[in-house]
Amino acid sequence: MKKQIIAACLLMMQTASWGKVVLPEILSDNMVLQQQTEVKLWGKAKANAQVSIRPSWDNRTYTATSDKDGKWIAKVQTPQASYNAYSITFSDGETTQLNNILIGEVWFCSGQSNMEMPLAGFWNCPVAGANETIATSAQWKGIRVATIEKNGQVEPVDNCKGSWKVSCPENAPAFSATGFHFAMMMNQVLDIPIGIINSSWGGSTVEGWLPRDIVTQYPDINLERDIRKEEGHDWWHYMSPTLMYNGMIKPLQNYTIKGFLWYQGESNVGKHKTYAERLKTMVELWRKEWGLGELPFYYVEIAPYGSSENYYSALLREAQFNAQKIIPNSGMISTNDLVENYEQYNIHPKDKSNVGKRLAYMALSKTYQIKGIEAVGPVYKSMEIKDGAALLSFDNAGGGFNRMTDIQGFEIAGEDKVFYPAKAELNGGQIKVSSDKVPTPAAVRYGFRDFKPGNVANIRELPLYPFRTDNWE
Repeated sequence: MKKQIIAACLLMMQTASWGKVVLPEILSDNMVLQQQTEVKLWGKAKANAQVSIRPSWDNRTYTATSDKDGKWIAKVQTPQASYNAYSITFSDGETTQLNNILIGEVWFCSGQSNMEMPLAGFWNCPVAGANETIATSAQWKGIRVATIEKNGQVEPVDNCKGSWKVSCPENAPAFSATGFHFAMMMNQVLDIPIGIINSSWGGSTVEGWLPRDIVTQYPDINLERDIRKEEGHDWWHYMSPTLMYNGMIKPLQNYTIKGFLWYQGESNVGKHKTYAERLKTMVELWRKEWGLGELPFYYVEIAPYGSSENYYSALLREAQFNAQKIIPNSGMISTNDLVENYEQYNIHPKDKSNVGKRLAYMALSKTYQIKGIEAVGPVYKSMEIKDGAALLSFDNAGGGFNRMTDIQGFEIAGEDKVFYPAKAELNGGQIKVSSDKVPTPAAVRYGFRDFKPGNVANIRELPLYPFRTDNWE
């Protein structure tokens, strides 16, 4: 008899747990939904049940039918962006309600630690101006952030932890510094709510954000060897392939977004020959699985870091730059100028404000088509050797450059392939590069070492992208 009572209680508890709609954590109070489109809403209910969805902005009732496992999905039309706080009611007999919902623009942030890096900073790694940004964060009524917890999974899952938070001093320390500064600029310019989903994991490789069926085709990946747990820890190894895709991308692909922001690459240094193509594969897959067309993909060049003698990360930055040419509707911002000398051995530079702003300039210019905003700095175009010097021409420098003297970051070499620090000076619309040690120049490089910050920018203060005129290994 006692066993029967226990069984009946368990059955009642199980029935009660399915007595009303269950939503994934990413669908929560305080969320931002993408404006003027059909957004997807989804969850679980009783098997083969009809679920009604009623948003307060239009008082229409949308319906969906759950499958045999209780899963359901619906599309709901959203209005124009506004600061009105809306609600959505879900019911399959019992009611669940989400409140304080804004309608605006939603951007999905991902990558490794420099995207993950919160306003509070990391151990011995501060974010510039963070205390003021946090203290004044409540003024940003239209910014909401969802921070996804690390969730390494061997197989794809349906849910992950991370709900939406309003901007205030209590919540802001955990917000992605890059993502929040992006949102601040976007909110100021567009004057509509901005939602940021931050799904990042420090140390992760691009292969970590790709599925099993793709990475198994890569000859340098062995899943039995490379997927593992750290000794003595209960979290998955941050450099393992596929785990982030399974646990932190797949569960979020129903969420309707405007575009992607990506800040990753340090963990792929040394694999520059495969990086651009694998990044392209990742973008193509994400776009396909989100099913929202050719979503914009804007990303950050990894900052100068490490030895001033080596150039391993310079080769990765070159691969990042070249990826723009093979990924449609993409763009890369440079961060070559956003470090200080003492940060040579700090892989987390403190200036995240300008990183976020530059990403915003790119989105505002390229995605929102706001005229007058520059998004791209000078890009090397061609070289002419004349009178013992190299004359360099550039795109995106029609108004000239930001300085006339004290130009730094250039090196020059002859046919012996030995590079020397170079003198650089303006020569009309060109930059003239020379060295007494190189009477017959053959190649010029700018910012092309692991740590070689430069100081050249156009007159909108967007930096010259690091480059080399040679292809020497």
